[in-house]
Amino acid sequence: MMDALFWLQPADECDAAIARLHAEAPLDWFEEPLPENPYLQAGPGYWCVTRHADIATVSRNSEIYSSAQGITITDTPTEFLEFFSSMIAMDDPRHARLRRIVSKGFTPRMLGSLEDSVQNVAAAIVDEIAEKGECDFVTDVAAALPLKIVCDLMGVPDSAYEMVFANTNIILGIGDPEFAPEGVDFVTALLNAGADLAQLMGEVADEKKGGDGRDLTSVLVNAELEDDHLDQADLASFFVLLVVAGNETTRNAISWGLKYLTDNPDQRAVWAADFEGIAPTAVDEIVRLASPVTYMRRTATEDTVLAGQEISEGEKVAMFYLAANRDPEVFDDPYRFDVRRAPNPQYGFGGPGPHFCLGAHLARREITVMFRELFRKLPDIRAIEDPDPLQSPFIHGVKHMMAEFTPARTS
Repeated sequence: MMDALFWLQPADECDAAIARLHAEAPLDWFEEPLPENPYLQAGPGYWCVTRHADIATVSRNSEIYSSAQGITITDTPTEFLEFFSSMIAMDDPRHARLRRIVSKGFTPRMLGSLEDSVQNVAAAIVDEIAEKGECDFVTDVAAALPLKIVCDLMGVPDSAYEMVFANTNIILGIGDPEFAPEGVDFVTALLNAGADLAQLMGEVADEKKGGDGRDLTSVLVNAELEDDHLDQADLASFFVLLVVAGNETTRNAISWGLKYLTDNPDQRAVWAADFEGIAPTAVDEIVRLASPVTYMRRTATEDTVLAGQEISEGEKVAMFYLAANRDPEVFDDPYRFDVRRAPNPQYGFGGPGPHFCLGAHLARREITVMFRELFRKLPDIRAIEDPDPLQSPFIHGVKHMMAEFTPARTS
């Protein structure tokens, strides 16, 4: 299926492979390939779920399809699982408690307090590149916005930005030679990256205790009710989830968005003619096609039946969101980029149910604001090369993509 090298194929070959899966049986069984890393072992295999309706069934039934045994097809050591995945690798009641606590960071009031920050950060990013005429769109633009917003949300100082960025690249890009540290094995590299982020969060939390800050770390460490407190380990794990998942997914949606707009000038013109009116559907269409998280795994807690296929207790089920977002039973002409597509029940933020992305609203806001700034200040910006894809089966990522535009003065 979609291994780490899948996205290195030409785009039309990737699309053809996904179309074949839709045309075959509702569920396909795949053997797990032997991981290249000696610290991981191949498992017995997994059921590949690609149809939109079937992913909805799995997502809504967390009692039958558990997250707690891992969210990636390859099993990882227990000590990695919850630290690097936080609540997305938990079942209720632990998942429900943690989500209830951290959801304080995603209330309308908290998100409203970030509105100015999102706007100011996006404007500063575009101003920084405006006079250059070209840039690496991924590193200079797409990656800069969500990471800065997550750090602001958690009260992390700007001085830690580069360290956070480097360690998040290691955690999600460990299978890519560009991000794997030289001379360090897989486990050590991940543990070092995680330890650096955990130490940073511990320092930030200690600084916020007893204060009256409005950032999420202050809210969490100064909660008045004992049940609203997160211990040091849970707080560190949640921070890792935010800076990895919250940064990587939005960064890749913005990156793919420029590629889609470059390849579809007619759709770009439609959006440019009515930016605010088209933005909601355009952003969802970018997220649909980008599908920054390729898949999520669940594990059957009992014998069950899905799409007519018997699934045994303990078997792995992998929900391929990217394939579901191209399901011809749901989306007309699913490989076409259409900024006015409606309805658009995309699964770019996960399927319906308890694990739906908590930060979906914030991600949509970031994508909207960034493209508003680009359309306003650099209206002819375009990708001038194909995206350099991340070697990862889990993330539909972009490492680099050069863009060019007419230089503009911003002051």
